[in-house]
Formats: sequence, structure tokens, C-alpha cells
Amino acid sequence: MYGCETWSITLREERRLNVFENRVPRIFGPKRDEVTGEWRKLQNEELNDLYSSPTIFRVIKSRKMRWAGHIARMGARIGVYRVLMGKPEGKRPRGRPRLRWKDNIKMDLQAVRYGFMDWIELAQDRDRLQVLVTAIMNPRVS
Repeated sequence: MYGCETWSITLREERRLNVFENRVPRIFGPKRDEVTGEWRKLQNEELNDLYSSPTIFRVIKSRKMRWAGHIARMGARIGVYRVLMGKPEGKRPRGRPRLRWKDNIKMDLQAVRYGFMDWIELAQDRDRLQVLVTAIMNPRVS
């Protein structure tokens, strides 16, 4: 997950990450049923209870929001801000435009019901940004 703060994740990549994450807890192996004594595979919910860690996608989203806060506080004088927030010039390929990094940030905010806020203004207050990052990690959200 090195550098995941700058990733612009598509729906296909999100699905692939979820598939990978559902396969990893299978290392816990099958479980013996106490009543019948037969071996059975664990269901996804049981595996999630055993694993009890936030999903990969939630970790990526929270890291992106923390990084977005740093970028917004840096301002336009820094090159990173201009690269991530800038608008590329030139011709685009035919078809639907690709999502930019800031578009992903806006979608992440909408998922936790902060979509009505300007994330650059939100990032100026570190306490409110920390509340948002915590909300993203909460499994009951979205």
C-alpha cells in the first residue's frame, strides 16, 4: 500500500482489492462444527469477525483523506498541490474522462456524508479532518 494516498482507484480496482481481501483470511482454515462434528468452511461474516481489521479500501480512503489535508494546507505554492489539483492541458482520449485524484476525494466525502463541504476548507481545521478520517475507518459508514 506504499503510496496509496495518491492512487485514483477505479471501481474495478476496488472489486479486485475486495476479492483479495476476502481470500486472505482463509488462512484460518475450516472449522469443526460442535454439534455435528463435521468440518465446514467459514462464511465471510465469520472470517471478518476473526480478522476484525478495517478493510484495505477503508485504510486507503483514510490515508488519502489525511494526505489531502496535508496537500490543502500546503497551498498552491508547492509543486505537489499543483500536480494533484491542476488541470492537464492538451487533448484527452475519446470517451468518458478518467477520474482525477480530487474527484476521488469528493466521492470519498460523499460516501461518509461530508459531500456538501469543500474539502480544502475542511482540511484547514485539523480536528475536523481527524474526525472525518476516523469516520471513514468506521465500518458502519457507507
